[in-house]
Amino acid sequence: MPHTVIDKLAWVAINQRKLLVTRSHGKTLYYLPGGKREPGESDVAALVREIDEELSVTLDAQSAQRLTQLSAQADGKPAGTLVQLTCYLADYSGQLQPANEIAELAWIDSQDRARCSLAAQLLLDWLQQQKLVD
Repeated sequence: MPHTVIDKLAWVAINQRKLLVTRSHGKTLYYLPGGKREPGESDVAALVREIDEELSVTLDAQSAQRLTQLSAQADGKPAGTLVQLTCYLADYSGQLQPANEIAELAWIDSQDRARCSLAAQLLLDWLQQQKLVD
């Protein structure tokens, strides 16, 4: 049986060896900020739009660089439904604050792993291996 894949983009923001994560209204787990492309939208353009909508900051498109790609079981979806995250680093301007569907944001390290979606856990593990987060 073929897997269903949810193709998403994620912004990886690291500050003082902690990773920025967000939690949506009505959810208990933390996710990576980002979202899906609109038809014809580039990865970076989609990420700039999504992060502005979710966190009220402007990503610097010129600074965006692809970091990694990973897949994990999608939270709250039927078994075999995978979320594929293409992760980007990018500088930003403005004040981070939750907007629209985002209830809260947090800076976490590997000690907070259990509070995250599987995809966020995979990224946290990878970032720890790269010695980018604690």
